[in-house]
Amino acid sequence: MSVATKGDKTLAESPAGDAAVPRAELAEWADRYGLVAGVTLRPMSLGLWSDEPVGQVLSRWRAFRAAFAARFPALVLSHQVHGTAVQWHETLPEGWLMLDGLDGHATADRGLLLTVTVADCIPVYLAVPQKGALALLHAGWRGAANGVLARGVELLKRHGFAKGTDIVMHCGVGICGTCYEVGSEVAGQFGLPVSPGPVPLDLRAVLARQARELGIEDVTVSPWCSAHDRDRFFSHRASGGRDGRMVAYLGRPKT
Repeated sequence: MSVATKGDKTLAESPAGDAAVPRAELAEWADRYGLVAGVTLRPMSLGLWSDEPVGQVLSRWRAFRAAFAARFPALVLSHQVHGTAVQWHETLPEGWLMLDGLDGHATADRGLLLTVTVADCIPVYLAVPQKGALALLHAGWRGAANGVLARGVELLKRHGFAKGTDIVMHCGVGICGTCYEVGSEVAGQFGLPVSPGPVPLDLRAVLARQARELGIEDVTVSPWCSAHDRDRFFSHRASGGRDGRMVAYLGRPKT
């Protein structure tokens, strides 16, 4: 497993895109695999289920959609429920498709942009570069504990005719172990020592370990913390639940 530092321009998120949609993208995935993978940045909040006026939120989503429409005629998003449901998508029509109850999307289609919303939970980017299959997962502690990563990997193996060693994985921007403390009931689900007080939980380290157990050898981890680096990112925990949401995205552009 390789872990990027914030000065690593090969792996660390780097600025990209137009001013209307501030975002950072994984330069290495673009250079090595021809994939578009990234996350939007503050101040553009894209949380669909917030207290903000619907019109304001949708106008930002329209701007996001417009920024990618030339390369990605189709876009999929969902109402996430901190579960393990991951859906495989094929031949979606142009436009955007909004689903309910999913915490991950997978496809082998070009021109389909997969998205999940995050604000501390980990966006997990998965790809089978030689076969063209992709998956993007939303992994909070519940998803990580209950196997959302295994579900996404299983879909790639089945639909992408892949082995674990064919898959590459990146754990994106999320809350770090120093900033994320949980109670003993949660800590126990990850085999951490139980104590009367809060226990630090590094979700990205958990997911990287799970990836190795699933046979994935090429795993990278973002150095950015959504709580430490709130000048760039949104953090539900650090804001006391008042912050907005970023959108993580992944896709192969149409030819």
